[in-house]
Amino acid sequence: MRARLPHGIAEFIMFGLKQGWACLFGGLMLLLLIGTSLIWEDSWWLARYDFLVLAAVGIQILFLATGLESRREAWVILLFHVSGTAMEIFKLHMGSWDYPEPGLLKVGGVPLFSGFMYAAVGSYMARVIRLFDMRFVPYPTEWMTWALGAAIYLNFFWHHFGPDLRYVLMTLTVVIYGRTMVRFTVTRRFAMPLILAAGLSTIFLWIAESVGTSTGTWVYAGHEGFRLAPLAKAGSWYLLLYVSFVQVALIYRDRLSETKEEAHGHRISARDGARP
Repeated sequence: MRARLPHGIAEFIMFGLKQGWACLFGGLMLLLLIGTSLIWEDSWWLARYDFLVLAAVGIQILFLATGLESRREAWVILLFHVSGTAMEIFKLHMGSWDYPEPGLLKVGGVPLFSGFMYAAVGSYMARVIRLFDMRFVPYPTEWMTWALGAAIYLNFFWHHFGPDLRYVLMTLTVVIYGRTMVRFTVTRRFAMPLILAAGLSTIFLWIAESVGTSTGTWVYAGHEGFRLAPLAKAGSWYLLLYVSFVQVALIYRDRLSETKEEAHGHRISARDGARP
């Protein structure tokens, strides 16, 4: 593509291909949701939810066996699975949404494949950081990022009993991460505000959420039939991305700053008028 296409178009296509490769786990899970919703019969001996659990485990094993994910990344993805499933159990019992189909592989009424949907976000974040050789500069004070992540996670429970602090927390994401730039490589080096990257990711997560609702895999309170996910869920996913980011930062601490050589290269690029 670089040889045959104008440079800008080639960069854009390569960016899309790398992004698609980074979200391979999530993409496969969405294909499974759509495919099984079209063909699955209630009379089959294996419940659709249980098949989705087994398929997700199989994909994870395949990723580890082929080196698409490292063991270090798998531990963080397991953390996503546990924290996501805990929230799912709570939300289910609070009536926020429901899983209408039968299945044996459930915990607290929540099918275990739901945790893999959260894990897919972790898989994407870990892979996209590695594939694009990302650096996050300047990175905020770490205790502030962890405090914000904990507050966001706890608010998903707290707002059922007290005031919803999501807009306060959204404001804090701008205050804390407002200066942070994501530096990444397609075939050359680019930069994007981290808040913008989170906003763009939120759009695609809302689309993925809508795949789940439109296939009837999960149903929100008051929704019936084909429905897109409520727009309010986009705000929830925007906040959850920051919870995800601080978890992934556990294994990519070296990406939270630049080397002297990288910083020197960016200064030269800026001085020469090129985009860093």
